[in-house]
Amino acid sequence: MNRRKKYRLFIVCFLALDLLAIVLLGYQYLSRKIPDEIQVSGENEADVAEMLENPLVTFEEAVAVSQDGGYTLPCRLLGCIPFKEVKVTPVDEQEIYVSGSTIGIYMETEGVLVVNTGEIQDQNGETKEPAKNIVKQGDYIVAFNGEKISTKKELIHDIEKLDGNAVTLEVKREGESVPVSVTPVKDTKGDYKLGIWVRDDTQGIGTLTYVDQNGNYGALGHGISDVDTAQLLDIRNGALYKAQVLAVTKGSKGSPGELAGFIRYENKNILGDIEQNSKNGIYGQFYKGVEDGITLKKMPVAHKQEIQTGEASILCCVDGQVKEYTAQIKRIDLNHEDTNKSFVIQITDEKLLELTGGVVQGMSGSPVLQNGKIIGAVTHVFVQDSTSGYGIFIENMLENTRKHCEKPMLSYNRIAHENTD
Repeated sequence: MNRRKKYRLFIVCFLALDLLAIVLLGYQYLSRKIPDEIQVSGENEADVAEMLENPLVTFEEAVAVSQDGGYTLPCRLLGCIPFKEVKVTPVDEQEIYVSGSTIGIYMETEGVLVVNTGEIQDQNGETKEPAKNIVKQGDYIVAFNGEKISTKKELIHDIEKLDGNAVTLEVKREGESVPVSVTPVKDTKGDYKLGIWVRDDTQGIGTLTYVDQNGNYGALGHGISDVDTAQLLDIRNGALYKAQVLAVTKGSKGSPGELAGFIRYENKNILGDIEQNSKNGIYGQFYKGVEDGITLKKMPVAHKQEIQTGEASILCCVDGQVKEYTAQIKRIDLNHEDTNKSFVIQITDEKLLELTGGVVQGMSGSPVLQNGKIIGAVTHVFVQDSTSGYGIFIENMLENTRKHCEKPMLSYNRIAHENTD
C-alpha cells in the first residue's frame, strides 16, 4: 500500500471515530434529557410527552404496566430508532414543611471504624506494624475474641487486657463479616498494642431540608463519609441537634468556604434521630414539640420534569435567621447517574455572595425553590467556582424518606477521638 492510500485510510478511520464519538455523546446527552422514570400528579398526568418534548425524540402510545395507573412511554430517535421506555408513575400531589435551618449532626458507627494501621516501636527498638495487610482501612471492628463490641471505649478496654497472644477480630468488610488474627506487639512502655487507628463517631453541621406530613425529615442531600477513608459511614445510631452558626469562612476560587457552628449536646436540644445515612442524605424521625427556633414552611413539591433553567431561590441560615436568596438554575440533568448532582445552581444574590461567596460547606441541604414549589436541595460546591454547586431533586430525597426504617431513640454520648494502638 503506497503512502497516499495509507493517508486516505488514516483520514477515513479518523473521521469514522469522530462520527462514532459524536453519536455516542449525542446518545448520552439525550439519555440524560429523557429520564428513565418520572412521577406525575394531577393535571400533568396527560401531558408527559409534551413535558419531555425533544425535536429528536418521538413518543409512541402508552403501554399500561400496573393497576395503579402506571405505564411506560416508548420513544424513538428520529421517529424510527428505538431509544428507551420512560416509566410513568402517577402519584398524589404532595406538600411538605420546608426548612433551611442549621442543624447539628452526631452519629455513631456500626462497630468501630478502622481509619488506618500504624507502626509500633517494640522493646528492642524495632519498628513493627502488626495489623498491616490484615486489618484494612474502612473495616468495621464488630467483635473482639468472640465478644461483640460497639464502641471505641469497649475496644480500648479489651486491648488493655492483652497478654501477647494473638487475638481474633471480627470485621465487617464490604458488607461481609471477616475474621482476622492480629498478634499484639509490646511497646517501649511495656504495653501491648495492635497498631490500629479507629473512630466510632462523627459530628458537624448541615441544613435541614424538610419535614413531611408524617414527621419524617430529610437533610443534607448527600451522605456523610469518613474524612479519612472517604467511605459512606455505616451508622448504629445518631441524632439531630439544634445548632447556631458562629462564623462564616467565605468561599473563593480553589478554596471552598464553610459555616462554623456551635452544637449543644443536651437532650433538650435533640430534634430527631438519624435512621439512615445514604448517598442522598440523612433521614429519620423529627420529634414533635421541638420546632422552637426551627423554620418550617408548608410548600408543594415539584416533580423533576417541572424544573426549568432560569430564576430560582434557596433558603439557608448564615446569619442567625433563615432567609430566601436569589439564584439561577444553570443546567438540569434528568437522568444523572449520581442523583445528588442532578442540576447546577448558581447564587446570584449580592447579600449572600458578600456573606459567603456563594455555596459553602454547611449549606448542604438548603432547599431550592422555583415557581412557588420546592424542587430540590443544594448538595455540593464547585471548588473552582464558589458561586455555584450541584443540587438533588426533591423527589429523590422523598423516595429515601419513604424507604427509611424507623427505630427507637437511643442515648447519645460524645466519645473523644484517640489512638487505640
